[in-house]
Amino acid sequence: MKHAILGVGAIGGLLATAMGYLGEDVTLVVRPAKLANFPRQLTLDQPNGSITTEAHPVSRLTGSVDVLWVATKTYQLDAALESVAGEAGIVVQLLNGVDHVAVLRARFGDRAVVPATIAVEADRLDDGHYAQRGLVRLSVVASGQSVLGPLLNNLQERLGFVCRFVENEQTLLWTKLCFLAPFALLTSASGKDKGGIFADPGWKATMDTEIEEAVAVAKASGAEVETSMIHKILDGSPDTMRSSMAKDLVAGRQLELDAIAGPIVRGGEKFGISVPTTRKLMAMIAAHERTRPA
Repeated sequence: MKHAILGVGAIGGLLATAMGYLGEDVTLVVRPAKLANFPRQLTLDQPNGSITTEAHPVSRLTGSVDVLWVATKTYQLDAALESVAGEAGIVVQLLNGVDHVAVLRARFGDRAVVPATIAVEADRLDDGHYAQRGLVRLSVVASGQSVLGPLLNNLQERLGFVCRFVENEQTLLWTKLCFLAPFALLTSASGKDKGGIFADPGWKATMDTEIEEAVAVAKASGAEVETSMIHKILDGSPDTMRSSMAKDLVAGRQLELDAIAGPIVRGGEKFGISVPTTRKLMAMIAAHERTRPA
């Protein structure tokens, strides 16, 4: 199949390299300023070795593709979509949060957009060079199975991804957010990795409360998710893991704070659910962001 990746950061680069390695036709949509010097080979460092594939970068997508994968940061989405002039059979979004699905459907149509989530600690080491630091869990709403079924099966069998299709779209989106929001907020607010949070009774209690708030809003939104599910995911995560938000905070990059925590706050307001821990953590992180060195 023909694929295009919009947003060639850690996640987009990981997927582009993995799919290219498996023989898929992958085009990378990169910023015009990067095009001339973007490497013509992609490398993905995995826990048990590295894989490589050819890179095919463009600054504007003008042709037709079977699948457009949207893997930008949430605050980059509007600008990135200006680079897409071609047609896509389906649009698979991998952005954090839940609000962006409506944005993409307004642009591409309800049936074309296939929500998906990916869970992995990954980094962009340089343009064209990416690192996968653990297991990749890729979940896609069931409407995408007819197109993506063979690909996900190949990713699972040959590269060890854990892939699944999920019937309930809200369950798909909120299951990730109920893990991501507590993890991102706590690692960013505390400056600790997962092991450090779990070892500190105060921060661990805050983590537990934050999970409860997120799950309460998720259930009110129509998701089938339980706190025990989120605790199980966190318990199985490496102690050294940090969120991309925590890394962005240290590096001085823009944060996805509203995209990750905002749906919990707005959902709390909509459904009459109190979320004081979410609000407190957002305020702490915003204060850290304001006072970090320029």
